[in-house]
Amino acid sequence: MSALIQNPVLRGFHPDPSFVRVGGDFYLASSTFEWLPGVRLHHSRDLVHWRVAGHALTRPEHIDLKGVDDSNGVWAPSLSYADGKFWLIYTNIRTSGMGRPFKDCHVYLITAPAIEGPWSDPVHLNAIGFDPSLFHDEDGRKWLLNMQWDFRKGRFRFAGNVIQEFDPVGNRLIGPIHEILRKDDILCEGPNLYKRNGWYYLMMAEGGTGWNHGISMARSRSITGPYELDPEEAVLTTRHAPDHPLQKAGHGELVETAAGEWWLAHLCSRPLRTGGQADSRSPDRSAAAVAHAGDRCMLGRETALQRVVWKDGWLRLKSGGVLPELKVEPPVELASQPCPIVEERDDFTAPTLGPDWSSLRVFPDPSWLSLSERASWLRLYGRESPSSLHEQSVIAKRLCSFRVRAETQIDFSPSRFSQFAGLVAWYDTRMFFYLRVTHDETHGKVIDVATMDDGVYDELEEGRRGIADWPEVHLCAEIDHARLWFSASPDGENWESVGPELDASKLSDDYPQGLHFTGAFLGLAAHDVAGQGAFADFKHFSLKNLED
Repeated sequence: MSALIQNPVLRGFHPDPSFVRVGGDFYLASSTFEWLPGVRLHHSRDLVHWRVAGHALTRPEHIDLKGVDDSNGVWAPSLSYADGKFWLIYTNIRTSGMGRPFKDCHVYLITAPAIEGPWSDPVHLNAIGFDPSLFHDEDGRKWLLNMQWDFRKGRFRFAGNVIQEFDPVGNRLIGPIHEILRKDDILCEGPNLYKRNGWYYLMMAEGGTGWNHGISMARSRSITGPYELDPEEAVLTTRHAPDHPLQKAGHGELVETAAGEWWLAHLCSRPLRTGGQADSRSPDRSAAAVAHAGDRCMLGRETALQRVVWKDGWLRLKSGGVLPELKVEPPVELASQPCPIVEERDDFTAPTLGPDWSSLRVFPDPSWLSLSERASWLRLYGRESPSSLHEQSVIAKRLCSFRVRAETQIDFSPSRFSQFAGLVAWYDTRMFFYLRVTHDETHGKVIDVATMDDGVYDELEEGRRGIADWPEVHLCAEIDHARLWFSASPDGENWESVGPELDASKLSDDYPQGLHFTGAFLGLAAHDVAGQGAFADFKHFSLKNLED
């Protein structure tokens, strides 16, 4: 018997999946927001085992994220394959957030002959709204879909889904913009088109990407409409099932296998049930949000797969109902093809960082990151502060499990309080925990914990100590669901706690004030806010999952 599909298939921060089949190969693309490289790509041949196939946005010409706010940047990519090449539509959200009526959301197109690239320079298409997708019709014409954002006073912001023809020869949009479906009572986004038996099917993400999320459908005989709504409320949702383990289910895309089976990739989240109270500042007042008071999804929005069928002209989950399944039988015709095991430890012996590493807002370059200046060490030059939206020296890996242990060895000689480096448990610039080596005028070289808790900065006195006499400095972070501990060692064997037990669940979409869409990361950082060129060397980094 073949292995089951275990949902989520992509664990940790992998939201807004775009799903494509090319021959016997399946690909998933996911959003990366302020993290680079942009648009993470995964590959599978059996839908069970997935490997990182790289990223699409790999150079400054592809994307400029300097100055974008937390949880802005690259939203909801759309990956497709036609005419012998891959097509990728993506958005750079440069202006967004609570209290702002406007969104500056620039939509771009790039192409590549293979999933590994090389990806072309981007073509700017429009800035009508986010969540764009490209539809390749049977007659050879191509169409761009967007949700439409309406900033005007008194208007519903989610102002329907629109479509416009794309000219692949001129690389530009042509003809009129058609509004194909509008709902003025629910957040409607993520439009994707499919054609089957003479019908154009419009798949939409509805209800916002939180507890009220879901997937709905509409159909039309004409690509520009009018579209009739599915008689059912949703194809997939957990908005009415607050105890289901896969919450926030929604925002999906379809593929058809060579054998004619249909599969749905969708996002979901696995909340920690903290038992806390609802945040009175939250903009989400839905019944679903009330039912989840205190729940936190620190692994972010993940990707799951479901088998679907067409019934009476509409898409339905094969399992029945609207709730996602945790375990799904894979297609019987696909032989199991396990992927190579990903190493948990990086000794920095390669000339470049591996695909599991991400950096904040800027691509790694020799001005701040080096793998060659000191053999088998990673060097980070400290730059702007942990609150900077421009040039931070932070690299990190996604938290993909509720129980992990991260370790590193650091060589760092700070001369001022403005220089610090170490191990970070990071959500964004307003929410992080930082085990750091720094300088104190009284004690010299010290180790302590700094925190940013929903925008409130603190330096914890508990556990701070001088380490000038340590022959080596090893740092460790351990997470067990909502609990986080930091520790340090002079030899990598004898560990002592640094600081108090911390609340890891705060590293989540659901804790900080405002709207947040990423997930928790663990990684390495160096800061020199006085701009004096201090650098820190790291001998290794390991991130070990402690649960299946």
